[in-house]
Amino acid sequence: MTATPGMRDLAHRLLTYEAGAGETSEPTESPTLRVYEKLRQGLGEFAGVAGFQSLASRALALARVEAPSLSAARISAAGALEGLGEIEHQIDTDRDRAAECAAGGGGIILISRLLGLLLIFLGEALTLSLLRVTWPGAALDDCNSEYGRKA
Repeated sequence: MTATPGMRDLAHRLLTYEAGAGETSEPTESPTLRVYEKLRQGLGEFAGVAGFQSLASRALALARVEAPSLSAARISAAGALEGLGEIEHQIDTDRDRAAECAAGGGGIILISRLLGLLLIFLGEALTLSLLRVTWPGAALDDCNSEYGRKA
């Protein structure tokens, strides 16, 4: 089972927002890592480190089915996403991974899986509230929910 189109769209919006926010002259983390870390901080306060680590590990396991390039990524005991930087660096030199990135990318798949799990366990209202607090400037209010009404 793949990530739903609604979760992929939401993940894409967050990654696009972070990509725009990270445009500086200094090298920074990838948008995927920035989105992941913001989710980790926000949800860690709510569910604790172990709760977030559990959700993130499950999201990574689900995402690996769709994006085998994520096989080198791992979630630490503290919930940090490790190994993604090497994967994103290798995408430039590996045609199969470049095609995968163009088709949806491991980052979008991972974040969409994590958002999908949040939706399941927290519900739509609480998940969107968390996202609005974490990304107050992002265009999240015009997203259609999975249930066909405005979120």
